[in-house]
Amino acid sequence: MGYAEKRGTYFRARYKIAPGKYGTVSDAAGAAIKFSTKRAAEQAANDEESKIRGGTWRDPSAGKLRFGAYVSRWYAALDLAASTMQNYKRHIEEHLLPEFEEKALAEILRLDVDTWEKKEKAAGYAVSSVRVWRSTLHLILEDAREEGLIDANPATKRRGRGKRAGRARHRGPEKAITDPLGLLLLAERASLLSGRDDEFVAVIVMGYTGMRWGETVGLETEFVRPTSIRVEWQLYELDTGEFHRCPPKDDSYRTLDIPGFLSQLISDHVARVAPRPCACHSRTYVFRGLRASRGTPRRTGATLADVARLAGVSMRTMSTLRKRPEAVPESTRIQVEEAIATLGYVRSASSGEPAAHWRRNGFSTWLFQPAATGWYPKKAPYDARPVPLLSDQWPGVPIRGGNTSGRTEACWVPIAPGITPHGLRHTHKTRMRGLGTPPKLMDERMGHLDGTVQALYDHITPEMRERLITGLTAEWEAALGARKAMCPTSPVGVLNDLLASQP
Repeated sequence: MGYAEKRGTYFRARYKIAPGKYGTVSDAAGAAIKFSTKRAAEQAANDEESKIRGGTWRDPSAGKLRFGAYVSRWYAALDLAASTMQNYKRHIEEHLLPEFEEKALAEILRLDVDTWEKKEKAAGYAVSSVRVWRSTLHLILEDAREEGLIDANPATKRRGRGKRAGRARHRGPEKAITDPLGLLLLAERASLLSGRDDEFVAVIVMGYTGMRWGETVGLETEFVRPTSIRVEWQLYELDTGEFHRCPPKDDSYRTLDIPGFLSQLISDHVARVAPRPCACHSRTYVFRGLRASRGTPRRTGATLADVARLAGVSMRTMSTLRKRPEAVPESTRIQVEEAIATLGYVRSASSGEPAAHWRRNGFSTWLFQPAATGWYPKKAPYDARPVPLLSDQWPGVPIRGGNTSGRTEACWVPIAPGITPHGLRHTHKTRMRGLGTPPKLMDERMGHLDGTVQALYDHITPEMRERLITGLTAEWEAALGARKAMCPTSPVGVLNDLLASQP
């Protein structure tokens, strides 16, 4: 039983923690509480002993541990996926430690957390990002609470406190999607920007399978079958630049049925590029990267200088042939065309040995977004600018080299402003919904898990799969027909062959 200890003009409340060990009732700062009466001190001491017997007592001194010291110990004890560890480390070092590192755990109040959150939003960070950082803080402090270091978690959000009625103020914009023709045009432009067929095939694969970015980059040739793709791995790009080979998100292993046209497109691509095992994983991937220099792709294969050398003409003649072909003798034009055919030269192609894998930021910034919007992004010292084009072949061939503004003849109009590579997953889900695909089959393809009772009693039949494949094939054929109506040829070799095979 607790007891009151007389200390001059006041009483201290003393309670038994363990045999031979006593504690004093203290406040949040650790100072002993001074009681004016013996009865009040005894009651407070008995309350503490009651907590000890009930297993709810917290050592007041434990909360004096600094947040920085605790979070270092907390992070070191984690054993999670490399991607998760990387994200936690970034959240802690860049956003939590600058605010809370020197604070004692018990000194962090709900008001402190709310004030920090408002400050992060005022700094211009996305509301969704701040929400994730607060979630990380909540996870850390919840573990501290379970260890008995604090009584309550100050990062817990109380619902319904001051929220305005009606639509949420910070609701994000709707995800941009496109239709089958838009997907085809986007893939064609991405291929023109890179100067090779790889990007055309990859964009079509993402649009017609709904595969995540990491699953597409990490697609190995051994998992491509005649009628399906098996999703077994993904490649996750870490901040260090390393590609981490790991299971797909949420262990969403799955087999994706693919239409015949997509199977043929992938098999022809693999036969054409003859991929070799990468140095980082010693595995053979369907898609290879595109090495970039100062944000722009380099050339792979034969260069314009190689063509000039084989044709026996000067670079000046090559430039004249490009700008004023009527000024070049017919015999010279024939020599150059033969040299191009011999070397397999592709105009505006990239240069250098392809990297093993795409960089997500490079692909999105310099290939995907310009293809979708028709604009290159702002990059110092240049402002955002339209993709400069030569108009001799529809839909135009991107210009590289000097004096692009003086040589520009056309530019692209936007196809799907705001769309991202992830938006192709939204596109695929939307197209499936339009085709009347059952929810169970849609979830399977997207790698989602529905835990409802309805899903438990729902099953996928071969007829459902066949209807989906038939519908996707019909949309592909319609998109090719619409593209051929715009122009029967394309500067992209693989698409040009597809258009030629159209009736």
